[in-house]
Amino acid sequence: MANMAKLTREYGDIVWTGKKCILGMPISFTRYILTEEKLITKVGFLNIKEDEIELYRVYDMSLELPLGQRIVGCGTLKLLSKDSDTPSKTLKSIKRPREAKRLLDEAVRAQRDKYYVRGRDMIGSNYPSDHDADGDGIMDCEE
Repeated sequence: MANMAKLTREYGDIVWTGKKCILGMPISFTRYILTEEKLITKVGFLNIKEDEIELYRVYDMSLELPLGQRIVGCGTLKLLSKDSDTPSKTLKSIKRPREAKRLLDEAVRAQRDKYYVRGRDMIGSNYPSDHDADGDGIMDCEE
């Protein structure tokens, strides 16, 4: 409980927190923290690296439940975002992945409503399907 109080002081109101599990046990030094506005990944023990994604930038989410992870109650969430620093984020081997996906989906939806952002608003020049190599304003088709 003291650890949760420390995290709340550092990051504000926390919606969900989870750790990467090894054989179903959270003995990794990777922690995922979901606040109302951001998803933060904290990795390391002595040298700590933090990475965060603004939730309104997330445009796709998928859940993977391989047999080995399913046996121990874990799963992997994959996120795609319009963040230039982190276009994809993987939450590997987390406990109760469906609950985490539901909470993340609700938080993303709330942030999109807050900033009046929809999926079509995020489509831009660096969207994977946009490709205009010759610069004529017409998107090139991949064949």
